[in-house]
Amino acid sequence: MSTYWILFIAIALASYLVQANLNNKFKKYSRIPLGNGMTGREVAEKMLRDNGIYDVKVISTPGQLTDHYNPTNKTVNLSEGVYLSDSVAAAAVAAHECGHAVQHARAYSPLKMRSALVPVVSAASHWVSWILLAGILLIQTFPQILLAGIILFASTTLFSFITLPVEIDASRRALAWLNRAGITTSRNQTQARDALKSAAYTYVIAALSSLATLVYYVMIYMGRRD
Repeated sequence: MSTYWILFIAIALASYLVQANLNNKFKKYSRIPLGNGMTGREVAEKMLRDNGIYDVKVISTPGQLTDHYNPTNKTVNLSEGVYLSDSVAAAAVAAHECGHAVQHARAYSPLKMRSALVPVVSAASHWVSWILLAGILLIQTFPQILLAGIILFASTTLFSFITLPVEIDASRRALAWLNRAGITTSRNQTQARDALKSAAYTYVIAALSSLATLVYYVMIYMGRRD
């Protein structure tokens, strides 16, 4: 078995374990009440106000772990299990998404870079698989096609790595505010940190997986596939 496939299987296994750990942690901390009765919506609204942000709305969105901040329409979108829940997990997630709103308001550089890449990555995701496939099939006659696919895929890999500091910083801002505002106690502050750390690992695995795949395509292009 080639070195790449060993690496690929290892990353796939790590991804499965990290995702399973994340689901377990959020289920666990979703059953632990915050203590002050504040829901995810209320936590988010307070964090926004405390940071002087009044033009961002907090809304509910369907699904599980679908929470996100949308800089286009300035909305903090909280999943149904977070929006109305008064759990430690809900507080951590709500504060994390508001951390992105704070980044946006403060013009955080990595977030600006990621936002600038969104149109490129969105367009690339529609075509990159087909271009790479065509490039591999026609590698001997039209290697330029594969090169174009590699360049497109590289943009998605870059996006994955830029996402890392954005997500880590949002969690840092969230945890600092939760503690400063007295939303969490010393006990559930540790639980909130544990939940957000588990979520961060998913982004690390995604970035490493994208990098490994990019290297594989580059090896094919250079004719050094083992």
